[in-house]
Amino acid sequence: MSSAFIFANGDFNNPDAIRSIIRSGDVVIAADGGARYSLALGVIPSIVIGDLDSLSTDEVQTLVKLGTQILRFPQSKDETDLELAVLHALHFGYSPITIFGAYGGRLDQALGNIALLTSPEALRADIRLEDGVTEAFFVISTAEICGSPGDIVSFIPWGCSVEGVSTEGLMYPLNSETLFPNRTRSISNQMLTHLARVSLKTGLLFCIHIRKN
Repeated sequence: MSSAFIFANGDFNNPDAIRSIIRSGDVVIAADGGARYSLALGVIPSIVIGDLDSLSTDEVQTLVKLGTQILRFPQSKDETDLELAVLHALHFGYSPITIFGAYGGRLDQALGNIALLTSPEALRADIRLEDGVTEAFFVISTAEICGSPGDIVSFIPWGCSVEGVSTEGLMYPLNSETLFPNRTRSISNQMLTHLARVSLKTGLLFCIHIRKN
């Protein structure tokens, strides 16, 4: 399967890091105003999806001239622009999927964007949120975290307790532990090496990896 990159209309803390991830030929999808960030990085989106209330008419015309496909939706809709972009990527079977700029400055939108990753289809597609400094993703069985010693790694049980959590390569190891959603035991761990691993037996674990360099 082919990978895909989605630009949301949120914050980008390290544009250079994001630019280095995308390569020529990768599928790039922009959720409405995310197209502006994509173009600022020199990346032409393959498609722009949304109600286009965050883009000017001139910007839309520029995208069309660059060969970008425009999928316009009405403003009165049940889905956010990012959800429409994610659904499009899932429909075409892209995996893995990386979403840039999904954190934003509003708590409601940030939580909604995180929740998008929890559908069965999204979990199978290995979707990760990324802003150049912080990556976030859900773990349903095992996962690797690539970074540097000193990077911060936090685990948040999603919705219910997560059982059988074990880690490798972290300062405070977990050995078949149970993590509870109303406790903060697994916040602010640190990587000891360039590669850490986590595994679990039951539940859904939200992993947040904050790079220090």
